[in-house]
Amino acid sequence: MKLSISYKLEEWRESVEAETQRHIPKMERFLKKYSPDLIQLHGNIEKRARREEYLFTLNLSLPTGTLHATGEGDDVRACVKKTFSELETQVKKHMALLRKDFEWKRKRPRSQVKALA
Repeated sequence: MKLSISYKLEEWRESVEAETQRHIPKMERFLKKYSPDLIQLHGNIEKRARREEYLFTLNLSLPTGTLHATGEGDDVRACVKKTFSELETQVKKHMALLRKDFEWKRKRPRSQVKALA
């Protein structure tokens, strides 16, 4: 997986990289279907202008599509955590669509349908 994160200030680097290194192995487990060279993860962290709040955005480029997630928080680590959790749910949903899980979903039995009517 190719990873690039841009920072406005160098003081955020340590906390963002520590939290990112915790979440990358989990993302790789979800994306083991793809070749590591084809996966690109771009991140950007910035501070809101008028508030004491941070914004972290992630763009995950896959051969089958691009996913985008954002997270806001009062702490740098908190916003990184929120963003990765949002991206994980999007990856799970994307993989389910690729597997066509919706076609295999079980329908209700006919006896219950008649009982409700």
